[in-house]
Amino acid sequence: MTMVVMSPPLSTLQLTARFSPFLALTSNQKLVFSNGCLQLSHKTWRHTMFVNAKPVVKDGVLSFNGKGALTGIPDNVVVTPWSNSSIFLGATSLGSGSRHVFKLGHIKDARLLSLFRFKVWWMIPRVGNSASDIPIETQMLLVEAREEHDESTSYIVFLPVLDGVFRSSLQGNLANELQVCVESGDPEVVATESLKAVFVNYGDHPFDLMKESMNTLEPLRSGIANRQMPGMLDWFGWCTWDAFYQDVSPQGIKAGLKSLSEGGTPPRFLIIDDGWQDTTNEFQKEGEPYVEGSEFGARLMSIEENNKFRWTSEPVSNTPSRLKELVSDLKKAFGLKYVYVWHALMGYWGGLHPDAPGTKKYNPTLKFPVQSPGNLSHMRDGAMDAMEEYGVGVIDPAKISEFYDDLHTYLVSQDVDGVKVDVQNILETVAYGSGGRISLTRRFQQSLEKSIAKNFLDNSIICCMGQSTDSIYQYENMSSNFLGSVMPNIPLKDSKRSAITRVSDDYYPKNPTTQTLHIAAVAYNSILFGEVVVPDWDMFYSRHNAAEFHSVARAVGGCGVYVSDKPGQHDFKILQRLVLPNGSVLRAKYPGRPSRDCLFCDPVMDGRSLLKIWNLNKFTGVLGVFNCQGAGSWPCKDSTIQREGSPEISGMISPFDIEYLEEVAGKSWTGDCAVFSFNSGSLSRLPKQEQFEVTLKTLHCNVFTVSPIKVYNYRIQFAPIGLLDMYNSGGAIEAIEVSSSLAITIKGRGAGRFGAYSHLKPRFCSVNSKEEGFLYTPEDCLLTINIPSGTSSWELTVSY
Repeated sequence: MTMVVMSPPLSTLQLTARFSPFLALTSNQKLVFSNGCLQLSHKTWRHTMFVNAKPVVKDGVLSFNGKGALTGIPDNVVVTPWSNSSIFLGATSLGSGSRHVFKLGHIKDARLLSLFRFKVWWMIPRVGNSASDIPIETQMLLVEAREEHDESTSYIVFLPVLDGVFRSSLQGNLANELQVCVESGDPEVVATESLKAVFVNYGDHPFDLMKESMNTLEPLRSGIANRQMPGMLDWFGWCTWDAFYQDVSPQGIKAGLKSLSEGGTPPRFLIIDDGWQDTTNEFQKEGEPYVEGSEFGARLMSIEENNKFRWTSEPVSNTPSRLKELVSDLKKAFGLKYVYVWHALMGYWGGLHPDAPGTKKYNPTLKFPVQSPGNLSHMRDGAMDAMEEYGVGVIDPAKISEFYDDLHTYLVSQDVDGVKVDVQNILETVAYGSGGRISLTRRFQQSLEKSIAKNFLDNSIICCMGQSTDSIYQYENMSSNFLGSVMPNIPLKDSKRSAITRVSDDYYPKNPTTQTLHIAAVAYNSILFGEVVVPDWDMFYSRHNAAEFHSVARAVGGCGVYVSDKPGQHDFKILQRLVLPNGSVLRAKYPGRPSRDCLFCDPVMDGRSLLKIWNLNKFTGVLGVFNCQGAGSWPCKDSTIQREGSPEISGMISPFDIEYLEEVAGKSWTGDCAVFSFNSGSLSRLPKQEQFEVTLKTLHCNVFTVSPIKVYNYRIQFAPIGLLDMYNSGGAIEAIEVSSSLAITIKGRGAGRFGAYSHLKPRFCSVNSKEEGFLYTPEDCLLTINIPSGTSSWELTVSY
């Protein structure tokens, strides 16, 4: 007889799961896997239920298109079909609890990539070959699906999601069992089951698979294209953090902006980071020795600026009377377009002071963070350790909308254009007694973004320290009945608006072992985050031994570009390869992500792999290649591969490494590409799938512009490269037009050397209707035209 798992009395989680809009069954039905078959309520479904679909469950094995994903699926696992290529996995328990760990099945002998939280705030990649290699707190698992003697490669993605008010994460054990951890973050919020804890999808293109999966899970967001992009993304910026840390001052800000502008790379975007707010620190007494970590116990006293940014009893020359006077002066003197200021999600690291006149109205309550067992299984974090010791003044959830609106209204009155909001994952640690981590996170996020939309003009927010699925996923996969009862003032149809999120740990200029990790972590994290936000790569120093490494990464990252140089400490040779004289940057089209052949390699510690990051511009592809080996090792990993000196690593690159190149190729593409090497200045012609070798030393990199060669007027083979002296050369090209008179016109921006592949030598060239001389080398068909200094936009015509 086939056993049917009987349902206990409905829990909160069961209600939310049954009313979830993703559930394909009626409200009184569910699928339960038992003894090798699926059951719908009391009716047994035999193994043939997926005859015409890709997902198949048979004899305890889940497979997609004949390729195995899980074996040994336990009886209590629940399978919910969703589409022709996807399912949801969940499980039931005999006991009720706020945290469950369910076994889902075995994974062995398959290449896999995990993205997991190694600290409460941050996520990094890990590759492996079985479930035992999957770390606790994994938020994305990508598995290569390949059968023996099968040359085709497919991919299976496991995405732990939110099921009602419970949040899921993946992990493996020594028995090579894949497990899902389901937790509410509040001992009072309990359930006996999670029916839709993990979304599983299958496809033959890894980046299409991720896009399709995230669109399924977040239908109202459906990718970053549907959100307003803050204007600061396309302008060069400067952040005060690593320049001054908390000792930032108006005088220091002016000095930094002045030195960058005088060097020909004027910032148009400024972040005044930590150090401007009115705070108090009762744990660090003036005149006493510094207490490590005490700054994370400091609390906000009011929403206004501190005395450094206003008149004191004895005014100092050039010090503004209020923050507004400083901001207005900076915009006028340095041509700033955007000024952002930093604040924590809870106001400050230690939250709000409970008794201060300026914060008492928000009813802050001192709470001591409690981390989940998953967070505690990896690295301790100094900031969190301090907050656990000193506590956090948590804003009353009923007052959070008022707090954000008051703060942002005040900032707008001071001529501030936007905010960087930090310490966002703190909510999951203080959610006890507040309905759990999902409920509390949603309430704060919705209030924050409502205030952003009301007070700032162009979605001007950068989110930070929020690399958790609590923040990634939204209301669409939650029960409107349940949420309406616990959060009656939050509109359920409001989707998250924020478009920029930091996807790396901090940039640590003084730590030489983290430079390579930073680049690799952002690239891999962008596989997940890049489908829902513009990944932010953080600031960097332009004068540093890893400066070019970071600069090239930003050039191919499709991200905002901003430094945190100390005043006068700049490398303008590097900056001028990123920033045009008017302060704009050549931002690539998509989030920069690893090439397909890097997905299951470790470019930091395997001792042999280069990291390749691909992107597109309007008319060209771009490929950054980095040697991240030998300069550092991943946190939470025992084995290390370190080499003395600067070891060289060789690898193969190809135009094929750039995904979606056909988007810019068009119908007249020959199938060949012009490939320009920034380091050597050389141009070569290459079929799309042909490879060539690149050799780089540790912390060295190169960037290649790949331009599809097209045939115009049946005889002209041409491919624009762009501004040859910029890292992302092709980002300068904005339009291409071809006339019937054998002339190709390219429109773009920025001055300097413009290059193109031209199979024929032109008769003449002109820039903005003025004939210009050109260089042409028939050996490699490189055409070079100089765009005069001071030219911000141009129309370049090549006539044959």
